[in-house]
Amino acid sequence: MFLRVMFFALMALGLVGFGTVAWISSRPPAAEAAGAAAAPSQTLAVITAARVIHAGSLLRSEDLGSTEVPRAEVGPGTMLDTPQVRRELSGAMVRRGFSAGELIRPADVMHPGDHGFLAAVLMPGMRALTVGVDAITGTAGLIWPGDRVDLILTQVMPDNAAPLGRRVFAETVLTDVRVIAIDQQLVQGASPGGSEQTARTVTLEVNSDQAERVSVAMRLGRLSLAVRSADIAHQPPGPRLWTGTVWASDVSAALGHDTTTNADHSVHVFPGAADSKEFHF
Repeated sequence: MFLRVMFFALMALGLVGFGTVAWISSRPPAAEAAGAAAAPSQTLAVITAARVIHAGSLLRSEDLGSTEVPRAEVGPGTMLDTPQVRRELSGAMVRRGFSAGELIRPADVMHPGDHGFLAAVLMPGMRALTVGVDAITGTAGLIWPGDRVDLILTQVMPDNAAPLGRRVFAETVLTDVRVIAIDQQLVQGASPGGSEQTARTVTLEVNSDQAERVSVAMRLGRLSLAVRSADIAHQPPGPRLWTGTVWASDVSAALGHDTTTNADHSVHVFPGAADSKEFHF
């Protein structure tokens, strides 16, 4: 009996030992596991153009893409795709045009604050003109550098004798002009101290003729900005003449009719020596 118990005990002990050896042999060495975990990726994400970008454009977040390239091909002039790099590129100006997927390098961009940045942003022959806005006329802070806008002038006629429908009118002074800066901000969201502030000035890219027109318009009445869709094809730089006038009577049907009382016109006719006769019309 004792021998039988010893036999089964030895068999159980052998099975446990065999299982332990099998489990240990199936695990990789600790050094190899640590080496595998520490092995660097063979590729790196770098910044590219997400779409076609024209020379002189101010970069937006949607302009920036990313692609994986072999680590060995990443040179000193390649910008890695990191949150910090993307923040630094927001609002930067590209010195040349890019096709979709093309690498963007540090030498290809100029950052706000660099010497001559504003002059470099302007297209050849263009000027930077600043107009005053408020929270309403400036589209409630929704306009950013790089947007394209129309400039609308609204006037109130001082002549109280004019019909009500002809006392207030609006005209589009300029169309499809590019916003260069909001106040002193050349980068979207770059408020001093990081606080939100209401814009007081907007700097537009205009030519000499447009600059003269806007200077006159600022003395005539109130200027408003209308943001254009990004899908609208941009017009080539050049003079934009005044467009059609929209009167108050065109907007409000109640002002479309002259409510003043018509004067009573009459004529006196003297047929010879007889009494005169009066005719009303």
